[in-house]
Amino acid sequence: GAWSASRCLRRRWSGHLGQREVGRRMEHLAAVAIFAVLSTEMGALTAALSLPVLTRAASRVRMTVLRAPSVCMMARGSSSHRIAGSIGRADSVVREPRFITTPIYYVNGVPHIGHAYTSLACDVVARFSRLDGHDVLFLTGTDEHGQKVEQSARAAGETPIALADRVSSTFRSLIPLYDLSCDQFIRTTERRHEEAVQALWTALRSSGDIYLGEYEGWYSVRDEAFYTEDELVDGKAPTGAEVDWVAESSYFFRLSRWQERLEAHIREHEDFIQPVSRRNEVLAFMREGLRDLSISRTTFSWGIAVPPDESEADAASPESPKHIMYVWLDALTNYITAVGYPHTDSSSFTKFWPAHLHMVGKDILRFHAIYWPAFLMAAGLPLPRRVFAHGWWMNDGEKMSKSLGNVIDPIALVKKYGTDQVRYFMLNEVAFGSDGDFSDRKLIECVNAKLANELGNLAYRTTSFTYKQCGGQVPAAGTLTAADDLLLAEGDALLPLLRTHIDKLNLHRYPQALSSLTQSANRYIDVQAPWALKKTDPERMRTVLWVLLETLRRIALLSQPLTPSLAVAILEQLAVGEGARDFTQLQAGCELRAGSVLPEPRIAIPRLDLAEEPVEAKAEPTLSGELLAQLEQEVRAQGLRVRELKANGADKDTLDAEVGALLVLKAKLPEGHELKGGKKKSKQTATAARGK
Repeated sequence: GAWSASRCLRRRWSGHLGQREVGRRMEHLAAVAIFAVLSTEMGALTAALSLPVLTRAASRVRMTVLRAPSVCMMARGSSSHRIAGSIGRADSVVREPRFITTPIYYVNGVPHIGHAYTSLACDVVARFSRLDGHDVLFLTGTDEHGQKVEQSARAAGETPIALADRVSSTFRSLIPLYDLSCDQFIRTTERRHEEAVQALWTALRSSGDIYLGEYEGWYSVRDEAFYTEDELVDGKAPTGAEVDWVAESSYFFRLSRWQERLEAHIREHEDFIQPVSRRNEVLAFMREGLRDLSISRTTFSWGIAVPPDESEADAASPESPKHIMYVWLDALTNYITAVGYPHTDSSSFTKFWPAHLHMVGKDILRFHAIYWPAFLMAAGLPLPRRVFAHGWWMNDGEKMSKSLGNVIDPIALVKKYGTDQVRYFMLNEVAFGSDGDFSDRKLIECVNAKLANELGNLAYRTTSFTYKQCGGQVPAAGTLTAADDLLLAEGDALLPLLRTHIDKLNLHRYPQALSSLTQSANRYIDVQAPWALKKTDPERMRTVLWVLLETLRRIALLSQPLTPSLAVAILEQLAVGEGARDFTQLQAGCELRAGSVLPEPRIAIPRLDLAEEPVEAKAEPTLSGELLAQLEQEVRAQGLRVRELKANGADKDTLDAEVGALLVLKAKLPEGHELKGGKKKSKQTATAARGK
């Protein structure tokens, strides 16, 4: 099993080690693999790796057993299957389908950055899952019923459906702008949804969980939510919304009946509500006791009518009020509408329900973590596997609001900075699940540092040098060194690492892991210096370039869920066709082929110009101490590279490219910085400084 699992390392070692040494290393790796399967302790695995190459790789990627589907053969049982699944992908592994949902967005207002953030997070999970072999159904849409929509339409002088059509189209426009890979866009005004909601109501009534009563209490039209007296803050809802006292006939759902069972489910399934802080909030709320929930209204008409119940004496009476379903019961049902409910034996329902993930903002967690699972339990339907509530975005430290005029338009944002640039920043900037702070300056600095400088510069330097020195073709690799093995091993280990981040929804760690490998590749090119090898060791130069190109291929393949267009641009520069871009291409034997023709290099990731930002133009651009120190290091390293090229007699094209890169870095330095040439020391000052 270990021999099969480590075929990648064996191939690399065989090129420069004797047969006995290769055998010794393989025996060592076999023992380590058995230990890993039996213990499932990655920390112990790292400690067990004593060989120099393996130990260094393990310290960087936490594990060096890269692809081990056949290791399962050595230790039967559940633990072996977990290890195999976490280390790599076997072609024979059947991936479960994944149904991934955003909340449906309320049409009472236009899209804001929070809507884009939720959809983007779901899109990253959906894209990754597809590339990793899962069948995926990615759902989004709009919530179009309720008293608030009816009032807004009246104020605008239009019908509710006209308002819904108009605003829903603005949410749909986010899909191409943010390059979202949605499979369905659902609207609660669709006929199929009305049928599903009424079928769910009938199921809840049949289970004895709906009864008719009178409701008196506080209701927020803005939140479309009921609040108790204890929940009000200074006479308003906890969200700050105005509340009205409502007294009307209402149907109730026996929410209290399901408290014990729901609480048990939450405690038994630790992943059901995430992050942990949100799970604790839900449990704390439930400790106060769940009250039966009013699920119909009679004071407005824009919504789905409650289906008649012939058993009720006043059901057919013309004097009885017409009940409209509570907007949240209506809206939440969209998740099962999309997979074919009430046809629970349909192929779509049996394949995709229960949902793999409901992604929501923290402000609507209660509806998804308490009301929705209680409805499903009462109807005899399986619960979703996970509900994840992410945080809010603020603008320069202030909560966004229309009154402050600081609401960020997600459409203008993408048109200004670019789709993938915004996607990268939003996932990289904040620990996923926590609140984040948006500023134009942060976005520009992040994109320039991580995408343009770190990845874009590496890609252009590597492809342009290869194109010129290797006749526009992928070079053939010679004997691999320990340094080559180390970088390639880190690239091999990236997929299982990212799979873990996706599964745990540590989405902010996704760009961080990609950046870590990119930084390793930048250090590698600086140390190996292929421009110097051009004259001294051309064969070694070609090997170094192949290692760099192959590492870029891996980075680009795994960047597709996060920055799909930029990733494709790099893959095209590497001549990787559309049919070779899923994650099966990360297996051994799928590496870049020597002799493949490369296109003419171009800059795939342009820099953003901070000087053109009107909002920030009032102040001189300043860099934080950490960012400035990093930039100074990059300038010095690039300057050293230019001096080495000059000393080694590099050709004009190569030298011009590197000098240009140096000038781009220097342009980012503050005015007057000594590395920029603004404060040149006199000869006497410099001599005095050296004397000190």
